Amino acid sequence: MRFIKVLALVWPLMFFSQDNIDDLLNSESELAKKILSQKINVNTINYDLKYHKLDINLDPEQAFISGTITSHFLALDDLNQITFDLSDNMQVESVTHLSTNTNLNYTQNSDDELVIDLVQLQSQGTLDSLSVTYSGNPVSSGFGSFEQSYHNGDPIVWTLSEPYGAKGWWPCKQDLNDKIDSIDVYINTPVYNSDNEEYISASNGLEISQSYNDDIKTTHFRHNYPIPAYLIAVAVTNYEIYSHEVSNNGNPFEIVNYVYPEDFSTAQEQTLVTVDIMDFFTEKFEEYPFSNEKYGHAQFGWGGGMEHTTVSFMGNFSRGLIAHELAHQWFGNKITCGSWQDIWLNEGFATYLSGLVIEHLDGESSFKSWKQQKVNSITSQTYGSVYVPAEDTLTVNRVFSGRLSYNKGSMVLHMLRQKIGEDLFYESLQNYLSNPDFSYGYANSNDFISSVEQTTEMELSEFFDDWLFNEGYPSYIAEWGQPSSELQIILNQESSHESVDFFEGLITIRVFGDSGEELDLTLDHNYNNQIFIYELDFNVSSIEVNPEFDVISKNNLVLLSSEIPEVNNKLVIYPNPTRSNIEIKKPYFLKINNIELYNINGQLISTYSYSKNLELGILNQGQYFLKFDSKSGSIYKSLIVR
Repeated sequence: MRFIKVLALVWPLMFFSQDNIDDLLNSESELAKKILSQKINVNTINYDLKYHKLDINLDPEQAFISGTITSHFLALDDLNQITFDLSDNMQVESVTHLSTNTNLNYTQNSDDELVIDLVQLQSQGTLDSLSVTYSGNPVSSGFGSFEQSYHNGDPIVWTLSEPYGAKGWWPCKQDLNDKIDSIDVYINTPVYNSDNEEYISASNGLEISQSYNDDIKTTHFRHNYPIPAYLIAVAVTNYEIYSHEVSNNGNPFEIVNYVYPEDFSTAQEQTLVTVDIMDFFTEKFEEYPFSNEKYGHAQFGWGGGMEHTTVSFMGNFSRGLIAHELAHQWFGNKITCGSWQDIWLNEGFATYLSGLVIEHLDGESSFKSWKQQKVNSITSQTYGSVYVPAEDTLTVNRVFSGRLSYNKGSMVLHMLRQKIGEDLFYESLQNYLSNPDFSYGYANSNDFISSVEQTTEMELSEFFDDWLFNEGYPSYIAEWGQPSSELQIILNQESSHESVDFFEGLITIRVFGDSGEELDLTLDHNYNNQIFIYELDFNVSSIEVNPEFDVISKNNLVLLSSEIPEVNNKLVIYPNPTRSNIEIKKPYFLKINNIELYNINGQLISTYSYSKNLELGILNQGQYFLKFDSKSGSIYKSLIVR
């Protein structure tokens, strides 16, 4: 039995005061300025969509759609025309102005635009509405757009509008600049298929009702959260339905699953893990963003999955796909990438969260294998940025590059986690999700970076320049030796792409001892020929670079050298004890930047520029420490003043 929770529909034209409209107009005008720099249809930025009613007719046995789309919109400028995106093969039959019941003149052009003449000038800041009645056989694009296919001999019709496919089957605003505040979807279908099995419809939000009129069934869905056009979806076939309940800290909601009859038994077992993953994401990030409605899955005729808001369309029910599409409800649906250049904010995040599920449910060894697979994919080619170049945003395969947008994007997040630490990483993502500038809206890469910098109080532009906006990866060359008790490592790297000459950041070196000892050292690598010195109480047999695949790298090389200088012992100060002056003897290769003098309590007394003969000044008798800051690291020497 299905339990339907009914929400009151807030009709957008009835509950706006003039103050509301003025505030909204100001915020929307600022939004319009921000999006002008993106690749958008400039003919659709002069209004803000408040509401859509999709009343559509579908027969799963036909690749055809007809219906009426009602749109309520706020003028951001004075309007005498309004433009919607609609593929030019679709046939518009009429356009009606709702408040006057007037037929409006319109034209369709080869730029896939429906241009409508309004009854009169619509002043900036006023609300209006109209309906478009249309029909046609949609031409699929991208990953599907609108498809009619079969499963086990039974017909199904389904949509997948990302990235540019929404205009292929209904008049909408295609660009990533305007979320519709709320929608109603009415799907009119035949009641039964040829085997006398009832057709079941799936769409966004809550199912409000089912009604029957002779041989036509109408299913009504309502979604009361902001949503972009590409995340609105419908599917119709002879689904079987079952649910799982999420406790949600005492405010339960349903995970509603629409599955093919032939897969009903196995799907019930496979989808149960969705509850565990939902609980994990809720703990790490925040409550499921659409808990007042539902989450769900609907099988469809494509091999992958698509994160339509509140109902992910699924080609299978593998745990990885379930985790990925669920993750999108936060990263992609609550906060949506502000342009297709920023698609990693959707896909890189969902990919990484699917990795976190492996870490959470399967442990570190499985998570290491996941990271290794991602690194191997990323480094299979030497070039490519996570951030999509503007000229590539019309190339679907580049926008949705598995190697770059998904895998490298996910590992950028993992390296950020390593850089800023576990607690700050999750706090940063929580703050990003709750930021009112982005919540249930759009964000671009710089928005995300600024949000993380605000939380961490760190300057992260160099990190993101190297790993997000530029290309390639490092190969590390670690030369090591242990001339006494000190392990000394000289670390270099080579970049695979000219856009980055050096990848600053943390890299782990795993040290193995003769008697089975194992120690991980985290090196902050900032320049080539950097020397790191560690006092160890065991003999080193070997070292390994990047053992847990926490950094994107390839072809790392380890060299054992008997020529590693014993830096610490070869840096000598004398006389020691002294009264006020010392001389410094050092190896020729050791470049000292400055010298700091500390007392026995660790307080900084003085700072000196390097000189072979160093005058310390007048000091009280006692013990001090000299810190030599060099490209070989920091070297400390004890000093006695008498």
